[in-house]
Amino acid sequence: MYVCLCKAITDTRIRDAVIDGADSLADVRRDLGVASNCGCCAKCARQLIRQTRQEIASLDEACQVA
Repeated sequence: MYVCLCKAITDTRIRDAVIDGADSLADVRRDLGVASNCGCCAKCARQLIRQTRQEIASLDEACQVA
C-alpha cells in the first residue's frame, strides 16, 4: 500500500527501513523522503514505524525465550 503518494513510498519500504535500523519518522524521512513534501502521510508513517518496532521487539523476546 502506498503511504506517501508524493514520493511513492510503500508500507513495505517503510517496514524495511525500520528493520534496517530506522527508529523514528525523522530517520525514515532522511532515508526515504517520507513526509518531506506535503506531510499528509506523517501520521500513517508514524503508526507503521511504531507497529513494526513492536513486532521486532516481540520477535526478539520470542527468540530469547526459545
